[in-house]
Amino acid sequence: MSVLTRRHLLHRAALSASAVPAARLSTSAAVTAATAGTAATGCDGESEADDERLPAPESQLGLRFPDNFGWGAATSAYQIEGAAKDDGRGESVWDTFSHTPGRVRGGDTGDIAADHYHRYVEDLDLMKDLGLGSYRFSISWPRIQADGTGAPNQRGLDFYRRLVDGLNERGIAPMATLFHWDLPQSLQDIGGWESRDVAYRFADYAEAVFEALGDRVPVWLTINEPKTVVQNGYLQGHHAPGLQDPGAAYLVAHHLQLAHGLAVRALRATDSTSRIGPALNLHPCYPADDAPGVTEATRLYDGYENRLYLDSIFKGAYPADVLDDLGPDDRMVRGIRDGDLKIISSPVDLLAVQYYTPLYISAAGETVRKWPTSEASWQQIFPDGMYDILTRVTRDYGTVPLTITENGLPTPDVLDADGTVADPARIAFLRDHLAALHRSIADGVPVESYHVWSLMDNFEWNEGYEQRWGLIYIDFPTQRRIPKRSADWYRRVIAANTL
Repeated sequence: MSVLTRRHLLHRAALSASAVPAARLSTSAAVTAATAGTAATGCDGESEADDERLPAPESQLGLRFPDNFGWGAATSAYQIEGAAKDDGRGESVWDTFSHTPGRVRGGDTGDIAADHYHRYVEDLDLMKDLGLGSYRFSISWPRIQADGTGAPNQRGLDFYRRLVDGLNERGIAPMATLFHWDLPQSLQDIGGWESRDVAYRFADYAEAVFEALGDRVPVWLTINEPKTVVQNGYLQGHHAPGLQDPGAAYLVAHHLQLAHGLAVRALRATDSTSRIGPALNLHPCYPADDAPGVTEATRLYDGYENRLYLDSIFKGAYPADVLDDLGPDDRMVRGIRDGDLKIISSPVDLLAVQYYTPLYISAAGETVRKWPTSEASWQQIFPDGMYDILTRVTRDYGTVPLTITENGLPTPDVLDADGTVADPARIAFLRDHLAALHRSIADGVPVESYHVWSLMDNFEWNEGYEQRWGLIYIDFPTQRRIPKRSADWYRRVIAANTL
């Protein structure tokens, strides 16, 4: 790997959470940014977005979604469950990371989080009140296998049985993610995702969960955002396990992809009628200008951001330009074995897409900020990027069914004296992104459902409790749940099936 490539990899990782300091938008500025859709040039040089201007946050646009469209919300285990030592749960890499001084803003941990483990019945009722038809959550691997191997912990399985049964009783379809970053610490101690063996241990864990929950769960997602594990956990080091090791990073990517394929095969080996697929955060990549070499630089950047994961799953090959850029001595390149890509490309039933931000690339392979950011400095607010990435996936990879499993932003939410929380910037953001989603469906993209991130305020990884992403405000000292204005707005959208 060249020095230039290594520098670009580290810079690429810095685009993820807590990357580059940036001025945060005020509520009014965020509303303005969220409503400013404008034309942009896609990775292939074609203009795929219009110059549409949308009105005030809660205005009705009259956009009706298909009759069978699914409306949902999303969370993840470590971010909301708490109960870090209850009922046989083992330690995860995020327990270790959050308890390491200086790693998480304010010294926060997920030990209690939103206490969902003890308050899940109340949370299920809140979901029903919102009118959700689908709930995307994750299963904590160390709650099922404390050390990442062996017989499953019955108390951990029972919690998810109760959760899944409660969802089904309320008419809410469970969508379960097998891995949302909380690797058992015992497996990290033997090499973590750098170890090929961990991919096979993941398959064993997946098989145990499939056997326990069966067809109670109609949709399974395998690995959540492998790219974030690679970039934030192994390049930049501001997510668990907190490493800055470019040599290991893309070997980790390969083993995460291998784990995905092995989990797909584990489900196929059962008699399950459930569907399964990956959950990928995809960033549309645009040339920052028309300088010489910018098209090539943008395409390579897109290779690392998107095609590395999409091509291996849907085409059975890693993109040649990325492998060439890494070089023959890279640990990933040397770590690919015969048959691996056949496993990784095991047919899936759907693709979960998570969209937060676009990327603009200079001829030097650096990123350029074009739009105002949210409170998350890495997130540029550009709704048309939703349309561009969805139409691109369908154009390049065929008509695989899609579900949006994360889309949202943090806003500076405050509990007012009258007990309410006004978050107009979140409403504007969601409305504009849903408008872009509606346009993609009208243009033939097979999107089945949408899950807002997030159902509730939670532990936002290395940002701790500083950022609030939820529809439901959590008063963490009391664990009181207060639906925000955006929750009321989303309830009306769901009820009408119309934006």
